[in-house]
Amino acid sequence: MEWKNIYRGMVMGASDVIPGVSGGTIAVLLGIYDRLIAAINGLLSKDWKKQLGFLVPLGIGIATAVLALANLIEWLFEHYPGPTQFFFLGLILGVLPYLSHKADARNTFQIRHLIILLIGTIIVGSMVFLNAEESAVIADRSLGTYILLFFSGFIASSAMVLPGISGSFMLLVIGVYKTVIVGISNLQLDVLAVVGIGIVLGIIVMSKIINFFLTNYYTATFALVIGLVIGSVFVVFPGWPTTTTLLMLSVVAFAGGLFVAYILGKVEYKA
Repeated sequence: MEWKNIYRGMVMGASDVIPGVSGGTIAVLLGIYDRLIAAINGLLSKDWKKQLGFLVPLGIGIATAVLALANLIEWLFEHYPGPTQFFFLGLILGVLPYLSHKADARNTFQIRHLIILLIGTIIVGSMVFLNAEESAVIADRSLGTYILLFFSGFIASSAMVLPGISGSFMLLVIGVYKTVIVGISNLQLDVLAVVGIGIVLGIIVMSKIINFFLTNYYTATFALVIGLVIGSVFVVFPGWPTTTTLLMLSVVAFAGGLFVAYILGKVEYKA
């Protein structure tokens, strides 16, 4: 078992709770993105036990962070949305140097790769125009509600696997974010089970697609990933602070995000 993955999972889980921030982006920063995709795909191979040694500690970390930090992050998001988003903005921008290094962009990128990067930026950046207002908690527990929650989990998890695209943001767009967060906070087992099944299936399907492109079109795939991450900056950016206090908090939070990205990158890529 790779127990170091527990802390990696906790960082990914904490980011997945925030709309606009992608767990896939954090996986890139931690230097485990392509390993994560390969491990998920390897679950159906003869080396499935080896893959579980990588995935189980990661899953424990993600689940622990989501359950333990859902209330805290939701509180920060409600009371200090600007500084909280500036922290993750710094974290996202801090990923870019490591992504560039991973792709060896200076030596491998050609004009077509820059075009793919631009397309990725536009795809995610355009999400800022989507209607993503937080809706009320869905109290109805009909079959239609469970079907909606299942497909919401499927779509959100597909997005989580892609760097730059936030699963939580997709839940906001669909209109079930508050329902899922309340379900996690209050341990509503029916909501957790239905969304959880959708998440697992979504991760498996999307990881197979990504694995194919990483295997056959490595440089082009990373060009797209870099574009997706750049595009997420426009989604996360909360607007300029309106007061001096908020400005100072936002500057400190942004610097904190950059610093955390730098430290994580140094530790992981050195390892």
